[in-house]
Amino acid sequence: MIEYDKFKKSLKHLELQFENYKGLDTTQPELIQEAVSESVIQRFEICYDCMWKVLKRYLQEELGIPEVPNSPKPIIRLGYENDLFASTLEQWISYADARIGTSHDYSGEKAEDALGLMGDFIDDAIGLYQTMSGETWE
Repeated sequence: MIEYDKFKKSLKHLELQFENYKGLDTTQPELIQEAVSESVIQRFEICYDCMWKVLKRYLQEELGIPEVPNSPKPIIRLGYENDLFASTLEQWISYADARIGTSHDYSGEKAEDALGLMGDFIDDAIGLYQTMSGETWE
């Protein structure tokens, strides 16, 4: 049986912190604004990592795919080939690239790129969660 709890919890945390980020008062000190944006990126990284690991188990256990690679991009490709995503493969690859890009750099262009993808990522991750778990997002 696949446990979806960590994925769900990490996605909820990302969703909430992204709402904080979008509603952030720009008159707040720069340090506060940076801290909130860095928190969104960290929560994205955690959620993304939980997502692809759960997706791997889903492909193996629910769809019966015997040999699933142990790397996010090939797993995403398999998920796409098995109609688990509502959006394009290119969109999901852009999330993977954003995750790689933020690994050691929370500032500058890579962070801005990742933050620009958050709304779409959250929506797509919720859709994937619902597809895999069979649960409605609360």
